[in-house]
Amino acid sequence: MKILTVIGARPQFIKAASFSELFRKNNTEILVHTGQHYDFEMSELLFSELKLPKPDYNLNVGSRNHGEQIAKMLEEIEKILYIEKPQGVLLYGDTNSTLAGALAASKLNIPIFHIEAGLRSYNKKMPEEQNRIITDHLSSLLFCPTQTAVDNLKREGLSEGVIYTGDIMYDAILRNMKISQEKYSFNKGIEEIIYNSLKRSDCLFKEDDYYLATIHRAENTDDRVKLKKIIESFDKMNKIVVMPIHPRTRNILDKMNIKTQNIIFVKPVGYLLMLYLISKSCMVITDSGGVQKEAFLLNKPCTTLRDETEWVETLKNNWNALCSIKQKTIIDLVQRDTRHLKISEKSVFGNGNTTEIIVNSIIKYGGNSK
Repeated sequence: MKILTVIGARPQFIKAASFSELFRKNNTEILVHTGQHYDFEMSELLFSELKLPKPDYNLNVGSRNHGEQIAKMLEEIEKILYIEKPQGVLLYGDTNSTLAGALAASKLNIPIFHIEAGLRSYNKKMPEEQNRIITDHLSSLLFCPTQTAVDNLKREGLSEGVIYTGDIMYDAILRNMKISQEKYSFNKGIEEIIYNSLKRSDCLFKEDDYYLATIHRAENTDDRVKLKKIIESFDKMNKIVVMPIHPRTRNILDKMNIKTQNIIFVKPVGYLLMLYLISKSCMVITDSGGVQKEAFLLNKPCTTLRDETEWVETLKNNWNALCSIKQKTIIDLVQRDTRHLKISEKSVFGNGNTTEIIVNSIIKYGGNSK
């Protein structure tokens, strides 16, 4: 079977590595990288360390306004579909790359296979929510990571082609966690990793004695009032905050002239180092859906700087807490007592065989459609 896969952002690279390794053993995959994430740390490094095959096409779209970015992707993907004539288009998640791939395939009546179907935050102001809803309603196979996702689709009248698979990100963690620990903990402590990134050694802290923070959503980074509250909250925490930061967000902070003492800003990190940093932290603070879930699967408490989450399973037993952007609320929730949390119930995200279920379902679909 021949399919075309569209990817363009960090979480998609991680999921694609697990899928491509298995699918390509007996099938053909054409990989299209839209270039939505375009700097080295968020793209080439991930391809290298995850052993993801090099893209057959790189669109180099880069950062643009939503409409312009999607339009450019749509135009280029359509050209590739005419050339390659795949039997299906595989899409991940909820990015602009996902939506562009879905629109291009749908217009040419090519079946769409959507991994991470059925997720809903029920906040239609979010571009991600718009992207995932449209993609789900155009898809032939909808691969749901949780039972909640299956139920969401049922409420929208979608049941045909809906398959509960578990979460492919869980497969990725099982596949890469040991590699991460061996790479970064062999004669090397967390301090050295951070110091090497910083090229400084004046911030002393210990494993399990720091918060790991990631902030990337436009609703937080583009709103300077919100961003200021977040950064000032981090600076008043009772532990050091380690924060991998996108160059764009770093530029915004520089223009705002915010001075901090309790935050260690580091350049964007690869997936293996990110797993390591999560696993050695005492808590994760994030607005990322994927990082919420990684924290949960690695038994780390999480505070999510949003009013809603598509990963409602992580909220059980207080492993994850939703947090409005108010300084006192952020500090109180991050510093909450998590010593007595029960071990997270990972089975809600499957049994670690999601990739196999997805590959077999796609091959079966291809055989039935002949």
